[in-house]
Amino acid sequence: MAGETQASRNAEGFFFLNAEDAGLASKEKKKIEYLETHLDYRYPEQVLTLYERMLRERIFKTPVGMIYLKHLQDFLLDQPGIEPSRVPMIPINSPCIMIPQKRERPARGSAGDREAAGSRARMRISIILNVLLVVAVILMFVVAINSRQPNILNYRTAILNEYASWEQDLQERERVIREKERELKIVE
Repeated sequence: MAGETQASRNAEGFFFLNAEDAGLASKEKKKIEYLETHLDYRYPEQVLTLYERMLRERIFKTPVGMIYLKHLQDFLLDQPGIEPSRVPMIPINSPCIMIPQKRERPARGSAGDREAAGSRARMRISIILNVLLVVAVILMFVVAINSRQPNILNYRTAILNEYASWEQDLQERERVIREKERELKIVE
């Protein structure tokens, strides 16, 4: 253990007894990433076969691998086509100490605060623009309803009024023609 730093024994949120175990945990993380890209969860029977093989060959030895095995075990236990008795338990044989993950809060005036302020400003602008658009739509309907030109809202009334004015104009012309006929005594 001489020459080992405490940081060299940290891996994936765990503190290992030696740097070799921490390195093994990092390698297991890479194996897990590879498996996740190639594993098809649509076929639970294949997942079960792979899970059993990983247990039999003891592919994973660190808590990082054990957590992944537990993930697969939980998936298999939730599958309706697989009996829970067919899903083997996970053997554990590696000691470890878990390191609590600390979440750092951004300092006042930091990028987090500026981002939050920017987000609030964008939200205000978005709300104002939405209100303006709603007002514009309402004004367009008011103009369309009160317009003298035919449009989709008043076309029927406009056409009926136009026909009525034509009929009235024709009746007026007919009356004038009959009066002229009477004056000229052309009426039969």
